[in-house]
Amino acid sequence: MHKKTRLFTFWGILFTFFAGVLLHFVYEWSGQNPWVGLFAPVSESTWEHMKLVFFPMLFYTMFFCRKWKTFSPDFCSVSACGILLGTLSVPVLFYTYSGILGAHFLFADILVFLCSLFIGFFFIYHAVSKQKYHFCKKPAIILIFLAMACFFLFTFFPPSFGIFSEKASSASGTTAFYLFIQNHRITA
Repeated sequence: MHKKTRLFTFWGILFTFFAGVLLHFVYEWSGQNPWVGLFAPVSESTWEHMKLVFFPMLFYTMFFCRKWKTFSPDFCSVSACGILLGTLSVPVLFYTYSGILGAHFLFADILVFLCSLFIGFFFIYHAVSKQKYHFCKKPAIILIFLAMACFFLFTFFPPSFGIFSEKASSASGTTAFYLFIQNHRITA
C-alpha cells in the first residue's frame, strides 16, 4: 500500500510539474485561443498561475479516482483537498517571499510552483497512507467545481485587485473574452 502511494506521489509530482510548465506556454502557442485560456494562464497574474497547479493535479488525480476507490475509499475527496491545498499554496508562498524580498524572481517563482505541488501531493500521500482521515466527499468535490468555475469566470472577467493583476504585460482575461466574441460572432 505504501509503495503504491509513494509511486503515485512521485509520478504525480513529476507529471504535474512538466504539465504545468507546458501549460504555462500553451495559451500563447494556441494563438490565444480562449478555450485553451480556460485551463492555461492568459496573463502573468498570480491567479492565472494557480491554474498551473490546479488543472494538472486535477487531471492526474481524476485518472486514479476510479482505480483507487477500493484501495482508499476517501481517495477522491482527499485528492480534492490536496488539489485545493496545493493551489492555495501558490499565492501564499509567492506573496510571502516577494513581500519579504520586495521583488519576485523567476527561479523563486519556479520553486513556489514546485513547493505547491509538494504540499498538495504530500497531503494526499499522508492522508491516503494513514487511512485515518475521513473526509466529507460532497463538500470537497463541490469546492473543486467552485474553484473551476472561478477559474473559468475570472479568466474572462478578472476583478481589478491584487491577485488578479498582471506582473508583466500579456493578454488579459478581458482580451481573451474580446477575442472569443470576435472569433465566434454570429452573422445574419
